[in-house]
Amino acid sequence: MFKDIAFGQYYPTSSFVHNLDPRIKLLLTILFIVAIFFIQTYFSFLVTLVFLIVVILFSRVPVLSVLKSVKGILFLVLFAAIINLFFVSTGKVIYEKVITDWWTFRITWDGVHNSIKLTLRLIFLITGASIISLTTTPMRLTDGIESLLKPLKVIKFPVHDIAIIMSIALRFIPTLLDETHKIINAQKARGAAFDTGGLIKKAKSMLPVLIPLFVSAFRRADELAFAMDARCYNATEKRTKMRKLKLGWRDLIATLFVAGYATFIFIDRYYFLGLDHVLFPGVF
Repeated sequence: MFKDIAFGQYYPTSSFVHNLDPRIKLLLTILFIVAIFFIQTYFSFLVTLVFLIVVILFSRVPVLSVLKSVKGILFLVLFAAIINLFFVSTGKVIYEKVITDWWTFRITWDGVHNSIKLTLRLIFLITGASIISLTTTPMRLTDGIESLLKPLKVIKFPVHDIAIIMSIALRFIPTLLDETHKIINAQKARGAAFDTGGLIKKAKSMLPVLIPLFVSAFRRADELAFAMDARCYNATEKRTKMRKLKLGWRDLIATLFVAGYATFIFIDRYYFLGLDHVLFPGVF
């Protein structure tokens, strides 16, 4: 279960996306997330699918590695889709049954469309966000965040401290997931059952996992703090960097590509809403 979480894991290779400036990747990811919430038509979802396929191909990351992040939140996606399917009562009725005097079970076309769009939106959102984690090392991601937050230094905001905290958190996500998997296997070897019983029983069965995991996490935090202190690490203003971030031609091409995609999404939402009728004539 925990091996299906791809966030925080880095796939080492050399590709167009890997070589992008981390600041550009952060900003373009934010733009992509904003554009996702503006999608209104199935045609835009189709364009988004093509967009993500192109990005994955240029990143040279295996598709299965990207889809692991979707598998990790599959339960949340299905739950949100079912809620929209059963509780959106506007539009043409497909199925209706009176359960009680105060509640009528009803499935409508609006509920079906909302469920499909919400499912696609969440899948594309997680897939797009996982690409930046798979193609950017925690150190470069830290440098990018710190560079983007530099204007906040004017108000004495601890930019470097926040950046290094985020870097450490990202760095230890795979480590903690791997340790959780080992603890679960150890508990199963001792006869513990995690997949049987009701919801309350399953929640109680996780206590033997969470307690040693928290102990291990605090132990690792202490060891890391002592190691940083032994090396005289401090977040001074005059810290130098071995590799300085520089914008290149790849960043310009990527910016134009994502900006073009986002522009199309915004235009399609407000001006080309009839494209679904042309693309799916039998549905609408």
